Amino acid sequence: MCGITAFAGTTPALPFLMQGLEKLEYRGYDSAGVTLVGSQGLTTVKARGRLATLKASMEGGCWPQTAGIGHTRWATHGIPSNLNSHPHTNETETIAIVHNGIIENHQAIRSFLEDTGYRFHSQTDSEVIVHMLDYYYKGDMLEAIRNTVRYLEGSFALCVVCTDFPDTVYTARKDSPMVLGKSADAAFCASDIPALLEYTREIVAMEDRQIAVLQPGEIQLYDFDGRPANPVWMTVEYDVQAAQKGGYDTFMEKEMHEQPYVLSETLRGRISGEDVIFPELGFLDMKDMKAVYFIACGTAWHAGLYAQYLFRTWIPVPCFCIPASEFRYGHYPLGPDTLCIFVSQSGETADTLAALKEAKKAGAPCVSITNVLGSGLARQSDAALYTCAGPEIAVASTKAYTTQLVLLAAMVLKLADLYGADVPDRTRFLQDLAHIPEVGQKMLDMETPEISHAADSLTNLRDAYFIGRQLDYVSVLEGALKLKEISYIHADAYYAGELKHGPIALIEEGTVVIALATQPEVAGKTISNIQETMARGADVTLITGPSETADGFSQVLRIPDVHPYLAVIPVTILLQKLAFEAAVNKGCDVDKPRNLAKSVTVE
Repeated sequence: MCGITAFAGTTPALPFLMQGLEKLEYRGYDSAGVTLVGSQGLTTVKARGRLATLKASMEGGCWPQTAGIGHTRWATHGIPSNLNSHPHTNETETIAIVHNGIIENHQAIRSFLEDTGYRFHSQTDSEVIVHMLDYYYKGDMLEAIRNTVRYLEGSFALCVVCTDFPDTVYTARKDSPMVLGKSADAAFCASDIPALLEYTREIVAMEDRQIAVLQPGEIQLYDFDGRPANPVWMTVEYDVQAAQKGGYDTFMEKEMHEQPYVLSETLRGRISGEDVIFPELGFLDMKDMKAVYFIACGTAWHAGLYAQYLFRTWIPVPCFCIPASEFRYGHYPLGPDTLCIFVSQSGETADTLAALKEAKKAGAPCVSITNVLGSGLARQSDAALYTCAGPEIAVASTKAYTTQLVLLAAMVLKLADLYGADVPDRTRFLQDLAHIPEVGQKMLDMETPEISHAADSLTNLRDAYFIGRQLDYVSVLEGALKLKEISYIHADAYYAGELKHGPIALIEEGTVVIALATQPEVAGKTISNIQETMARGADVTLITGPSETADGFSQVLRIPDVHPYLAVIPVTILLQKLAFEAAVNKGCDVDKPRNLAKSVTVE
């Protein structure tokens, strides 16, 4: 969940390191640091807090070194502090490392090294790596890295510099992402693609258990046994502008407004008349499937819940949506007759990758839905389906989520076709799905004083409650998550029918309730539940369809006429706007909420 950059070239390394870390700050912002290597040895500068603190401490200095490594930290072991910040160096300051991941056996390694005479200065698991390298280094750094990684349990992406090789950076990975790139006179790497876009659009996504040696204009790849490996180059379709704010004050606002375009791009080529086009799924025989699992974390799990609802409605095969962090421990039946569908924006979510490995071990067919070309999830699945959201920099997901929803909607319809299921109202659903980008644009253009009222009412409150039934419950889960993520307002989501079983005890005069009633089958029952909260003094904002009766409600937001199973898209955009306005009113940093990181690459 940390961000790493590294550079080996013929020009000063610091500009690349800093620009790259700026692009990766969404991965962690507890502290930051760099190590530069040159003829005079190692120079390491670290600072607790945001990257801006590090930049200010280095401003005006002379930094001619042409190789270096950088790191922005999200703390897992040890509090945010200068001592715990990366890079870490050995005692003689001849070797430095940065690390993303968790070394699960760090205590055992630390004990061994301390018994050997090594002294530790931080609380981190990462510091054991640099001392292990020192222990094994006998003039061949590649050999020292191979010997070190052999003993590391857990996940890691790491970069190493050594004063004996001032023009070289070494990097290694296992269960944690690293991408490589090069130009005519430089080679570089980073935790994620946006850090490289200003320098190249040709990248290599390192495979698990690989080591790379970066030198000016040159990259050499090896496996952990020292055998040479051939890099697989990929072209990134978006450019550096896609990873910038583009005139907006925040990335989140920009990414919200990009949704109509990216929804259209995600659906491009997927719908042709009455047909849904997914050649990637041609290997599946749905009639043979005894169960289907959607597996994801966080917002992506909400997308999986949406897909689960559609699947259960259309296809008579047991279907379950399970958080990836629980999947490995749930004793779920797995085999060649259980289809596993994994959803992850980054394609590098640690728990999701771990669940994928369990499924593959059992021989289950695996399909991934991700936003990142060449990600670990995509490479290891039997089929990879890509959302076309482009880089999403704000920590709270907006456009990546809605593109997951539309891709899953189309995919589940295709699975129904492959099964031979009769989908009620199929033609309207498909037509409305094709036009969902226009619906998204209407929601963004809508003047919403009711949303402003709800956001204003939340500013000085500590709690909010979201309620809905059926697919509206998926939307309230996501709405509550968005609000708590970026505004730090405690928000809970409940099935509306469950209010009387406990949650209604929390409702009192002035309590804010965001209520959804977009599903015609249960709208009447939901309205009754909402009125129960109003009778106890709740301040209710109702979100409903264009023709639902809303007598007695002073704050009503109506979404356009759309198939009920697609109402989740316009509702989600409205709830994004609510969370955004509430957070801005409170002066919160919507792009970098406290304690959160964009890509959760540790378990």
